[in-house]
Amino acid sequence: MSQKKTWEQEYNKPQLIQISQEPRNDLKRYIKFLKKNEHVVFDGLKILDLGSGNGKHSNYLAQMGDNEVFGFDISLTAVRLAREQAKSLGISVDYRVADIGAKYPFENDNFDLVIDIMSSNSLHEKERAIYLKEVQRILKNGAHFFVRALCKDGDDNAKVLLKQHPGKEYDTYINKDMGLTERVFSREDFINTYSKYFKIQFLEKKTNYAKFKKQSYKRNYWLAYLKKVI
Repeated sequence: MSQKKTWEQEYNKPQLIQISQEPRNDLKRYIKFLKKNEHVVFDGLKILDLGSGNGKHSNYLAQMGDNEVFGFDISLTAVRLAREQAKSLGISVDYRVADIGAKYPFENDNFDLVIDIMSSNSLHEKERAIYLKEVQRILKNGAHFFVRALCKDGDDNAKVLLKQHPGKEYDTYINKDMGLTERVFSREDFINTYSKYFKIQFLEKKTNYAKFKKQSYKRNYWLAYLKKVI
């Protein structure tokens, strides 16, 4: 099953994602960091949400000021849900059905902030290279990039999946229930991958619980605060 069909099915009959309008606390803490440490004023910013889902993060950012917010998602159903929610809130967000592992339809040095909250996990390495180059290309110099990604370090569930259901590429496993290939990163691997394109301001491992088919699984994640510096 293709990624597009998988996520279309997931948004119509959720197994992994939780349909909620409440933005993640990780994003809220990141915004506090930007305001306090980077003196970012959340008004008049141009923001891109990669894998925007039902719009909970894009809509949240759009309500913070006169921000121009774009949301990309591969699922038509997710985009429809996001547009409906934005309309009900009386806000404007440009939601598009788009692949985050393909070239982005924006000019160079154009965005103040890009966020990727668990959306690039299923990219193949060629797609990941495009995604990294495109984010770097569209961000202004000194602009910011927030990433929440799967962590391999200390994650027993990830190690079992890598052993029992290995993918074709390095440190990938196949989620057979959903038909998705997912990538996990060690700390060294994450730094080596992202530091080629961005300055890493902060990198923290976080433990959380993911629900799948009503069962909870302990998982580790990376929270990364990145910045484009030329």
